[in-house]
Amino acid sequence: MCSHLIPCPDADSENRDLAVVLVSHPEQGWRLLCNGVVLFDDDGELLPDGRSVPDHHTWQAPVLA
Repeated sequence: MCSHLIPCPDADSENRDLAVVLVSHPEQGWRLLCNGVVLFDDDGELLPDGRSVPDHHTWQAPVLA
């Protein structure tokens, strides 16, 4: 699906959310990536085959000294 010189990660890749943004609708809370993935502001994802992926990122709070 991707025609960039350096191809974007495939929709089945762990790095799929690093693909180039084709369409962005921040007012609606989503972006369409080059690999067909819809990335939502809550970090959930909708894959091109219709599967949904909940937020799978690990967020760590900064250590306060």
